[in-house]
Amino acid sequence: MKITLRQLEVFAAVASHGHVTRAAEAVALTQSAASMALADLERQLSVQLFDRVGRQLLLNEAGRQLLPRAQQVLDQVREIEAGAAGSAAFDLHLGASLTIGNHLLPPLVAELQRRHPQGRVRLSLHNTEQVRADLLAFRIDLGFVEGPVQEPRLRRFSWRPDRLQVFAPAGHPLAGGTATPADLAGAGWVLRERGSGTREVFDRALANATLTPRVALELEQPEAIRQCVRAGLGLGCLSRLELEDAFQAGWLAPVAAPFLNLERDLQVLVHADRHLSPGLLAVLALCGIEI
Repeated sequence: MKITLRQLEVFAAVASHGHVTRAAEAVALTQSAASMALADLERQLSVQLFDRVGRQLLLNEAGRQLLPRAQQVLDQVREIEAGAAGSAAFDLHLGASLTIGNHLLPPLVAELQRRHPQGRVRLSLHNTEQVRADLLAFRIDLGFVEGPVQEPRLRRFSWRPDRLQVFAPAGHPLAGGTATPADLAGAGWVLRERGSGTREVFDRALANATLTPRVALELEQPEAIRQCVRAGLGLGCLSRLELEDAFQAGWLAPVAAPFLNLERDLQVLVHADRHLSPGLLAVLALCGIEI
């Protein structure tokens, strides 16, 4: 067998980072050694795995076919090494959309580390579309998202229900009241950016009610949306998880919109080709998901 684990490790790192220099740093090699390992792998397989665009390396079709299999081999080898050392350690990289990462994952990660003190967990927060992309590129091990994801290469598990809430600043005519479709059609809106799960659910709900929002601002951060609504720049719509403290403090108020379906399921995603290591299974079990 000519292919080495080091070659697969370098290949996976380049696929994740898109650049040999950063990949070499990730696997503790010099740039020349990493380049040589990648070149040897491509030569042994008689196929080019990346398209070279300037200094960036982008997976081509052959690379995309190899990546899940290479990642499975690397995951299983790490599991063998941990088992041989009698260690329950794991090193997981989780990705989550903002609401989940800010409100639901901190206690889950704390409980995971309480049960598995030798385990290491890293967490990256992005919108749903970026979490999906990171999973497909094997940059993260597990994803937590708010929006519906239709991707055959990902396994989806329903985790828990959530609901979006229309809201207004205190003193607004609709604050604490019930809006009509005409009220919402005439309002300006401060919304999450396209590609976020929150925005997708909101857009779908308004489309089903045959309403088109007049968007005043699109922002990535829920806190920025709360503050802009507080300043009177428009109505907002976020998960109730993001709003309870502001409602209790009285500087934002809910607006009932019974004609909108703002319910959603929070989901856990994993690549269909990802080996389910003990660490991944431990996280899924904490979420009430049994494989």
